[in-house]
Amino acid sequence: MTTTTVPAPALTRFDRCDRCGAAAQLRAVLTTGGELMFCGHHARVHRTRLRAAGAALSPDS
Repeated sequence: MTTTTVPAPALTRFDRCDRCGAAAQLRAVLTTGGELMFCGHHARVHRTRLRAAGAALSPDS
């Protein structure tokens, strides 16, 4: 069996931060299969821990 990784779709103006509801600027795809979206502020707060947990971040900056 082969697995294919599908890139996450680009963020749109309709995507919202899961913490505060502001416009999302970061999508974190978790190793468990879920995803979280964060505004710029919450992305800066949580980026280090998300990377440590193995989450794929896009856009990755």
